Amino acid sequence: MIGKHLLALGWLMWLLTAVPPAAPERLHVTSLAKDGRVYVSFSLLDGVTPELREAIRSGLPATITYEVELRRPETLWFDRTVASSQVTATARFDNLTRQHQLLRTIDGRGEEPRVVEDDDAVREWLTVFDRLPLFDTSRLEANTEYYVRVRAQTRPRVTWVFFWPWGQGSTTGYAARFTYIQ
Repeated sequence: MIGKHLLALGWLMWLLTAVPPAAPERLHVTSLAKDGRVYVSFSLLDGVTPELREAIRSGLPATITYEVELRRPETLWFDRTVASSQVTATARFDNLTRQHQLLRTIDGRGEEPRVVEDDDAVREWLTVFDRLPLFDTSRLEANTEYYVRVRAQTRPRVTWVFFWPWGQGSTTGYAARFTYIQ
């Protein structure tokens, strides 16, 4: 009798710790080393969910924070982070004017805020980034392979999954590897 309970408990523990199947790629990342800079483009597919859109419409500020890392693959150890950058996009809806105020920061430096009325412009502002010059190539070794990793975290979290360690509002995407040639 105790053996059956231990077996059932073992199966339950295995199910809770098993890695879930890979989700379809939701974050597309590309990178280009040119003119002394590494340019990174990325887009978060389905980043503005209906729940997040409702939260924005209610007046809550919505922020998507992207952690961007330039990494060098290592053969026998963990991949090395060469440089990192943080890109933040925020949208705040004003119920009186019926307009969205949009703000982006890259490593704490803000761009000029924008004001728009269109929901599609808000979605694009929060989820599409094109050719951001995030890294300097002076730290790269010639004829060495690198890649860019981007992780996205959404606030406010509009879906709460208690007791589940995966899928807590973050998404990771990887760019194709590139060899830096000087």
